[in-house]
Amino acid sequence: MTIDFSKYADGLVPAVVQDAVTNKVLMLGFMNQEAVDVTNATGKVTFYSRSKQRLWTKGETSEHYLLLKSITVDCDNDTLLVKALPIGPTCHTGADTCFNEVNQNNPADFLWYLESVIAGRKNNPTEKSYTASLFAKGINKVAQKVGEEAVELVIEAKDDNEELFLGEAADLMFHYIVLLQAKGYSLADVVNVLRGRHK
Repeated sequence: MTIDFSKYADGLVPAVVQDAVTNKVLMLGFMNQEAVDVTNATGKVTFYSRSKQRLWTKGETSEHYLLLKSITVDCDNDTLLVKALPIGPTCHTGADTCFNEVNQNNPADFLWYLESVIAGRKNNPTEKSYTASLFAKGINKVAQKVGEEAVELVIEAKDDNEELFLGEAADLMFHYIVLLQAKGYSLADVVNVLRGRHK
């Protein structure tokens, strides 16, 4: 990938950040070569802040990181398209995007968002995170937890308590996504299998 940083007087190129799942534009930042290199090395989208006059990793204070999926350059080699998975809201105001748009437009979108949060817990564990503690215990513990939640869901299915049934269904879904991440797979991988089976 060749980027022409010389086209702008300050040596920075615009970087449009797009949600890798929903394709919603999240924000606009600026990058120099060092920012691109740090982004690729860490997997966290990093810009050159014109106000701070230094490199700035999105989420360095809020922990609302943008986890890198890809970087491509436009046809003129002077603008970047960064596809990322947002961990939490992107804008400092608390909005999903810096354009005050809602990023999750339907219930299914939340699963993709949840998956990105779980990936963040795996890649950036903290002591207080239940999810990070599951990853730390290893694949056997994660798989065991999925089995436990599946049994609890089956038990609740035999009764007529909607709240308990949906609660167990949510627990199973959450731990299932954790298991996928622990194995190095994603919901998209499972969806591709389902698509292949659909006729």
